[in-house]
Parts: sequence; C-alpha cells; structure tokens
Amino acid sequence: MKDACSWACIVDNPAVAAAYSWDIFCRVIDNLGDIGVCWRLCADLARRGHQIRLWVDDPSSLAWMAPGALEGGWPGVQVLHWSLATQPGTLASLAPAVVWVEGFGCELPPEFIAHRFGEAGAAASGPPVWINLEYLSAEAFALRSHGLPSPMGHGPARGQTRWFFYPGLEPDSGGLLREPGLLERQATFDRGDWLARQGIAWAGEELVSLFCYAPATLATLLQRLVQGPAPTVLLVAQGRGAQAVRTHLGLAPADPVAQPIACHQGALRTVFLPFLTQTDFDHLLWACDLNHVRGEDSFVRAVWAGKPFVWQIYPQDDGAHHAKLLAMLDALEAPPSWRRYHVAWNSGTDVPLPMPAAADWAPAVQRARNRLLAQTDLGQRLCAFVDARLDAAGTDQKRR
Repeated sequence: MKDACSWACIVDNPAVAAAYSWDIFCRVIDNLGDIGVCWRLCADLARRGHQIRLWVDDPSSLAWMAPGALEGGWPGVQVLHWSLATQPGTLASLAPAVVWVEGFGCELPPEFIAHRFGEAGAAASGPPVWINLEYLSAEAFALRSHGLPSPMGHGPARGQTRWFFYPGLEPDSGGLLREPGLLERQATFDRGDWLARQGIAWAGEELVSLFCYAPATLATLLQRLVQGPAPTVLLVAQGRGAQAVRTHLGLAPADPVAQPIACHQGALRTVFLPFLTQTDFDHLLWACDLNHVRGEDSFVRAVWAGKPFVWQIYPQDDGAHHAKLLAMLDALEAPPSWRRYHVAWNSGTDVPLPMPAAADWAPAVQRARNRLLAQTDLGQRLCAFVDARLDAAGTDQKRR
C-alpha cells in the first residue's frame, strides 16, 4: 500500500511550488546509458530553477555529451568526482542538499551518508528526501513499487527512509524525462540544414539511424539495405554498434571518428558519425525516417522524436529482458508487425528479420507519443514527490 501522502493525487499536478538543492549520484557501468539519463535529469532540473550537484565516478563522457559541463558551464549544475564524496574536507565545505538521488540504485558512499547523519550534520539540516531512481520499466512490479518506502535498518542512516521512484509510461508511474521547450525546438527543426551543418551529404534518400549494441540480426539488416531497391543513408552513432557495422561490411576496425566518414556498398551509403552531444543526438532522431535505438535514454528520445523506431533493450544473461521488452511493447500498444520486428531484433540469435513496416508503425508511434505528452513528465513528478515528502515530514527546506 502506498504512503498516506497520496502519490496518486500529486502526479498530475504540473506546478512546481519550490526549487531545491539536489545531490544526484551516478556510477558509469557500461554503454554510458546511466550517465546519459543522469545528466538529462540534472540539466532538466536546473532548467526548472533547482541547484544540482552531480557526483559521478567517470565524468569523462560529459566532455562530448554536454560540452562545458566539466568546466562549470551549465548554470545550476556542478559536476563532482565520486571520490570527493568520501573526503571529510569536501563534505564539510558543502551545504547539505534537500534531495538525494541514487541513479539506478547505486549505493551512496558510506562516508557521505555518515557525514549527513552524524551529530553535527543532523542537527544542522535534518534528513534529506532520499530517492532511489530506478530503471525505466513497464512491468507490473515497477508500478506496484513506485513511490513505496524502503526503511533503512542499519548503519548511520538507520531509521531513515529511502523511496523507490520508477520511471514509466503510465499516468501513476514516475513518468518520462521531457525537458521544457522540447516541442518548440522540434517545431523549428530543419533536417536539411542540420545534416548540412554536420557535413552529411543528402539528396533526399531514406535516412535510417543506427544506435545499437551488436544484435545477431544486424548482418541481415545491412545486407537488405545494400541490396535494397532504393538508396538509403545509414547514420551510425558511436558505440559498440559502430564497430559491429564495420565488421559486417568488411571494413577495418577504427577509432572513433572526429568527422562523419562515409562508405558506399550497393544501395547503401553508411555514414559513421562522431560522438554527438545529447542535443545533436535528438536532432539525429528527428532527421531520420526510421530510428534504431538502444537502452533507456535513447528509447525515451525516440518516443519524443515521433518517428518509427526499433528498440534494442539491454540484454540480460538470464533472459529477463524479453519480458521487459514485451511489457514495453504492450504499453506502447504496438501493432503486430512492430512487435514481430522487435522480438526478432532482440532475439539474440540470427533469426529471420521481418521487413520493417514503417507505414504501419508510424501511426502507433504518434498515438503513443500523444498519450505520453498529455501526461506530466518525470521532472515534474519528481519535484511534486519531494514536495509531498517534505510536507508530510513537516519540514520547510524549500528555496523559493
């Protein structure tokens, strides 16, 4: 049973009554999806007037993902190395934050927790609103667990409460990240101009983006495009998928490129892209007619792009990702052809790959996008949740 503070009553309230200070923690595991989501959250909250400290164990990818972030060039966001959260001198110099966020359930440094709940820290500030921001899921357990408390039974935080927060596609879930002004930016986007500024030649060919791990059916897709009846430009984002494409096309392995590099085979022109900022990754998805994306952050961005897309979910050794994939397709109300393609793309074996039916998928994508645009976004729901927790605790830590 959810807390009496009535989470269901606040998820649809778009107003943010106050701004807060936040400590958001992120461990970079692999493939950079974790830092991608955490950075978007930090930037989103900062745009809404909050003050953010992002603690990350490997901040190097922010140099290209969000240029200027490491140098303090993003108003409202300070990037700190994870190791500093274990240093008494650093902790003593920082004002305590109102909110703690564990990105994807990463464990906070014990020294950081002990500093806050030690005698001096507790007397100065009171407890934070402590949130475990979980992975995006459409499975039933995520909806049941969203907003539930997790009491701390040991250590310096014993007796405190950490709260589960699950992003999702349902009105009573944690929602999806969607920054203010997104629709206005999309409305003024000119793909021809953007492609030209990226140095990508385009003469009206079908544009397909590819951001994937290394699906077993990748060779089938590439062969189909090479032998296709009409010319296609395949825009390949940096990552594991780029090296897999080079292997399947018989190209030598290469370091990440600084400028787009193109090669031609049959009807296919493949363009290997440099690392893109998060803004330009959005532009890539807006520019293409069909998008292949992977993981959590790019799934959400593909939804907002509103174009037909194929999602590769992060594969798990125990096969649990198959149930997660089907739950997400159910939530999107995917038509049968879209489901069949996704199941084949995520099968892990070289099964027959159906022909993509973009004309069938496009209306379903638009319907799902419109449903989700009608909901409040994750940033609004997260702020409303913090508001409710502070009100329930009878504390006044709001910075207006």
